[in-house]
Amino acid sequence: MNAGLPVIRSGGFVFNAQPAGMTGTPSQIEWAEQIKPLVNAEFDRVAAAFGKVAETQTDEARAETNAILTILEEKRLKVMANPSAGYFIQRWRELGDQVRVMLGQDARFQAIRKRRGKTQ
Repeated sequence: MNAGLPVIRSGGFVFNAQPAGMTGTPSQIEWAEQIKPLVNAEFDRVAAAFGKVAETQTDEARAETNAILTILEEKRLKVMANPSAGYFIQRWRELGDQVRVMLGQDARFQAIRKRRGKTQ
């Protein structure tokens, strides 16, 4: 076990904040370790917004929203498992709409939006 490493729990998933063998210089890895919890929090924020919407939806719409939440969690896991410190520094050091853009580029999400009659 990786004693002493922070553990992030979210959406029923548990993972270490630093994957084994993170690549980069020691200072890059340290910087990435500071960025990763912020990235995780941004995924939490987006998931919470979808969850809030789901509370008022019909069963059919809620099922689609739950599918979107599943896609979002898959994206989170992929991002958080990236072993490159440089990836976090380059893509995530300043949070903006990265999560929304990532979700919007997913073909499954696009199909749901199309069924709902919405465009991105």
